[in-house]
Amino acid sequence: MDENLKFAVYLLFGVAAFLAMEALALSLSNRLSYARKVNSRLRMAAAAEDQSDLLLQLRRTRSLTPEGRYKVAVIWFNRLVLQSGVKMGIWRIVSLMVFATGTSFGGVWYLQRNAWLATAIGLAVGVGLPLLALKFLRRRRRRRFETQLPDAVDVMVRSLRAGHPLPVAIGMVSREMPDPIGSEFGLTADEMSYGLDLDTATGNMTVRVGQEDLSLVTVAISIQSKTGGNLGEILSNLSGVLRARFKMRRRIKALSAEGRYSALALSVLPFLVFGLLSVAAPNFYGEIWDEPTTKKALGVALGIMMFGNIVMYRMVNFKL
Repeated sequence: MDENLKFAVYLLFGVAAFLAMEALALSLSNRLSYARKVNSRLRMAAAAEDQSDLLLQLRRTRSLTPEGRYKVAVIWFNRLVLQSGVKMGIWRIVSLMVFATGTSFGGVWYLQRNAWLATAIGLAVGVGLPLLALKFLRRRRRRRFETQLPDAVDVMVRSLRAGHPLPVAIGMVSREMPDPIGSEFGLTADEMSYGLDLDTATGNMTVRVGQEDLSLVTVAISIQSKTGGNLGEILSNLSGVLRARFKMRRRIKALSAEGRYSALALSVLPFLVFGLLSVAAPNFYGEIWDEPTTKKALGVALGIMMFGNIVMYRMVNFKL
């Protein structure tokens, strides 16, 4: 076979393989994109045989009773789980926390035979870390909700200007928007469909989310329902305010980034240096490690570091 012809055949095979991989990648990308756009409530509604049970299922996945109340008497913890968006159930979370606490306590007690140390590490691993994880998830969910809220308000405005009533506009958001805002508005629409009034349903959504900007929307809707007025115009103006607040928050975050990362570097650097010295020269602190003055100096240094971190946090943390 001629060399040029052989090269052309190889080239065509290569192009065909590339196009096949490109088609596969686009197919997977479209499926993932569709999965991201369809919120969890719509997936549950498509799979549910009886639509009347959809509201009960949504409440159960959000650690609420079938009546919409908190499942446990510790309100702050139940609210934290609710606002974090975790769907594994509050009793399962409590069980995992108890298991982690007991396992950590037992492991440290077996190795060190120190009840105080075992208790401290057990509580830190079984209680402290899960609470920090839930707070992190709540903060991330609120940020996503904050990003989506102006677009959701615009969807409501377009629906109201088209002549739809407010419950239909709320249902439109639940069908058009992804999570977390799609499922939250969908749950509100379901509560209104099954007997709750507008103020109670929107108030429940505010509690479930815990995001400050959403309170502006629910208050505007509540006032308009009592006093009247052009709700579409009110929400249109409010959408502009929400976008301006969002831009201001991002600008403040960008301006304070240097201070935040400087604080992080200064906090991590002493521990990093200690770890490197412990590996490079294990006996570097050996002669003074058991001295009482060393422990007191370390305690004072940690206290000063914590105080400095608090000051830097207050300097770069802005509320808007």
